[in-house]
Amino acid sequence: MNNPMVLKVGLVVVGLCIGGYILGPPLYWHFMEGLAAVSHSSSSYSCPPCQCDCSSRPLLSIPQGLSNASFAEVSEDTEKNFAELLTEELKLREAEALENQRRADMSLLEAKKITSQYQKEADKCNSGMETCEEAREKSELTLVAQKKLTAMWELRARQRGWKEDIANSHIQNQGNVQTM
Repeated sequence: MNNPMVLKVGLVVVGLCIGGYILGPPLYWHFMEGLAAVSHSSSSYSCPPCQCDCSSRPLLSIPQGLSNASFAEVSEDTEKNFAELLTEELKLREAEALENQRRADMSLLEAKKITSQYQKEADKCNSGMETCEEAREKSELTLVAQKKLTAMWELRARQRGWKEDIANSHIQNQGNVQTM
């Protein structure tokens, strides 16, 4: 027995079954529609055209007891209610806008107050910095003047025979005498 041949035939049969399963229903319905169209065109039965004038009849048939006037009243009432609703909504939106404006004004005023407070603090800080800077400059000038004065006195002392080693030992001796 030839196994490859049987396998090929089996695969072909399975492929044809799958193709028939997928393509069968649409082909069946198209075939049936075609038959129905052919049978209707060949038959002598056809529907006669309608003989009505739809433009003369109202779109809504009004039941007895109601008239066009009652619909007009309902329409007017609806328009009034709609206008009232719109007016009410506009009033609500206006009130909301006024409230939002009031909040924005209050926030702006608060921001201005805080800005003013920070500006005052910044001015104080700047004033303090200027004062400190002036004091530093004065102290630097005083220090320079003191250094010049010290250098002058040291120069005079050296000219008169002062020596630093003798001065240091003398200062140490005075410190020992005071601590006793």
